[in-house]
Amino acid sequence: MSARKGATYSAARIAARVAELGKQISRECGGRRLDLVVTMDRGFVFAADLIRHIDAPMVCHFVREDVRDVDLNGQARREVLFGSRPELKGRDVLVVDAVLESGVTQDFLLRRLGESRPRSIRLVSCWTNPASAAWPWGPITLGFGLHLIKYG
Repeated sequence: MSARKGATYSAARIAARVAELGKQISRECGGRRLDLVVTMDRGFVFAADLIRHIDAPMVCHFVREDVRDVDLNGQARREVLFGSRPELKGRDVLVVDAVLESGVTQDFLLRRLGESRPRSIRLVSCWTNPASAAWPWGPITLGFGLHLIKYG
């Protein structure tokens, strides 16, 4: 399939990279069960493509985020809220999100999920903004290093 006019990557190139990511994740999990936590608003299409290429037992959990700008005593503040979190104690967790822009939302989600004391927790993102290079969470699996574009 050829790239659409103005598209940076063709559908075939994206599909090939998603398949590579799935194989990489399969090798790294070593056959252990993965609990995938998928962000509903951005990550579900990417996750649907990705899980077809992961060769490991999986359980999928879906979270929806709610980001609000609030005024707190004259100070502008952004709140990030998520619905109920799954029980992940002792589990290997892979958070799947399509876009890592600033990392603020993902950082909040990873901290919240980490409260249930998973065995490991990682993030896979299809697209990342190069400005997010100061990511504090260590290893991250990335599809493409790009400025924000639409997937799906």
